[in-house]
Amino acid sequence: MDSNEQKSKLWEDGYCSPEQAEKAFRLLDGRWKLFILYHLFRSEPSPLRFSELERLIPNVSQRMLTLQLRSLERHGIVRRQVFAEVPPRVQYALTTFGRDLRPVLHGLLLWADKRPRFQSPTND
Repeated sequence: MDSNEQKSKLWEDGYCSPEQAEKAFRLLDGRWKLFILYHLFRSEPSPLRFSELERLIPNVSQRMLTLQLRSLERHGIVRRQVFAEVPPRVQYALTTFGRDLRPVLHGLLLWADKRPRFQSPTND
């Protein structure tokens, strides 16, 4: 089945199945994954070291950052490169599959920017 057939099957009647949606959403599930992707996109074409990601996302714990990066790596979105040095150097970069998320993340940011600015109610 070629990609056009897959696309048309995925979006029959304009929707995908709940199972297909859940499978896609789980790839990016997690509080910090979108922050990680954002910073990896900003740094392209240069990879980021673990310590740089820690500095760029100050509220994430080291353990949680590690877990989120491992998940992104397991799903083929991020590539981890370890250098045999002392101290060890680890760099993270987007894979081709991960870079395909650029228009999705860009669209999400554009959508969020259009959000109406609600004012708090006044006591008139």
